[in-house]
Amino acid sequence: MCSMALLGMSVQAKVRLPHLIGDNMVIQQQTDVRLWGWDEPGKSVTVTTSWNNDVVTVKTGKDGKWLAKVRSPKASYDPLTITFDDGEQTTIKDVLAGEVWVCAGQSNMEMPVKGFWGCPVNNYNQVVIDARQHAGVHSVKIPSIMRMEPQEDAQCEWRVCSPSTVSEFSATGYFFARTMHEALDIPIGLIEANKGGSRVESWLTKENLQKYTKEPTDSMGIVNFKPEQDYHRAMLWGNGTFNPILNYTVKGILFYQGCSNVGDPGNQYSDRLKLLVEQWRGQFGLGEIPFYLVEIAPYHYDDVNAVNGALLREQQFRASQIIPNSSLVCTNDLVYPYETTQIHPAQKQQVGERLAFTALNRDYGFEQVLYKSSSYKDMMVKDGKVFIHLQDNYHADAPFEMIEGFEVAGDDRQFYPATARHFWQPGGGYWDEAIMISSPQVPHPVAVRYCFRNFQLGNVKNAANLPLFPFRTDQWE
Repeated sequence: MCSMALLGMSVQAKVRLPHLIGDNMVIQQQTDVRLWGWDEPGKSVTVTTSWNNDVVTVKTGKDGKWLAKVRSPKASYDPLTITFDDGEQTTIKDVLAGEVWVCAGQSNMEMPVKGFWGCPVNNYNQVVIDARQHAGVHSVKIPSIMRMEPQEDAQCEWRVCSPSTVSEFSATGYFFARTMHEALDIPIGLIEANKGGSRVESWLTKENLQKYTKEPTDSMGIVNFKPEQDYHRAMLWGNGTFNPILNYTVKGILFYQGCSNVGDPGNQYSDRLKLLVEQWRGQFGLGEIPFYLVEIAPYHYDDVNAVNGALLREQQFRASQIIPNSSLVCTNDLVYPYETTQIHPAQKQQVGERLAFTALNRDYGFEQVLYKSSSYKDMMVKDGKVFIHLQDNYHADAPFEMIEGFEVAGDDRQFYPATARHFWQPGGGYWDEAIMISSPQVPHPVAVRYCFRNFQLGNVKNAANLPLFPFRTDQWE
């Protein structure tokens, strides 16, 4: 009986690590990496790494928690080990130093390479075959769970990319990581913390919800507010799915979300997304880490010609302007005409690649990699025609007389399909390099829109083959 009691005490005394810290993990290179866990209160825990002679010793608090910081090495494929010792050793192995990014958002970020419901990404078989070239890409999926209180751990384990595992990786995240891996030739780690159908409010803390929204934060209020769709509930997904990763040292956040906030009034979405970014940056405590978001793709939202989806895209563009160190990836060209009712378009490779182009240019010194889509700059009206100027260079992805996606309206606010073509006037002047837009049904135009409907495809792209952001020149309801 006595020996059994001592054995029980020994098991309880051994240092306990969160599941996120384990074999095959990728740690952020050349920085102070945080490692944490639990043990008996007042116990000393020693952390020893295989790449240097430093030994870090920390003492647990009254709550049994401990946190240590170790300096990580330069990225490489050399397998590393980390040993935790409180009198009994625990060692994790096959650790790699590289770049670590969070994959956050809703179902289009959660969507795996194999897709949902038997609808895989484009070129699925080739992606699986090619996966053996990218064993340096590792991923960990945080289970999507709801909790009333913030969770400190989650049942998860790191996966090494291979033909047998890649189908389960976030498709957007994987294509981002694959491109980064090819460009940098170093390990890339993905932490997938997302939930299909979640709203931006799903990830806000109780304190932020109470201070800045009217969302309920008590259990009955939350359930009654969104009784049919639990994935729409505020706070719970952040507590259960995102909070467990906040001690991890990461490079930045990739965010693909917005569909469940379609219909939000005014600037509510962009303001709350800005609040969320501020919250996450504060919680990670790593400074103004990059935040790169993906525009929601064209989708019918019950009416292809309505504009509620377009208004959310407009909010995403605004968010990218008001959130420091952020950027938006345009996806207007990444749906097929027949995907009107497909909320999960198959062209995820380009989405991930465009996120990677953004990170490579902004964070890794690849200044010659182009990542900016063109956007609306200004307009003028002359002789019944509208002349539109764009930022970030452009040309049409079709003969100039075949530019598609523009509409024009007069004072009656009725929009009609417009003829649009490239306009260039030698000798400079205001009209130099513009898009000239007109319609016989609108002799006196006052406003122009481009792909500003739920599902409307255009063909204007810039020299980087990136699509023009949908826009409107009016602010009509």
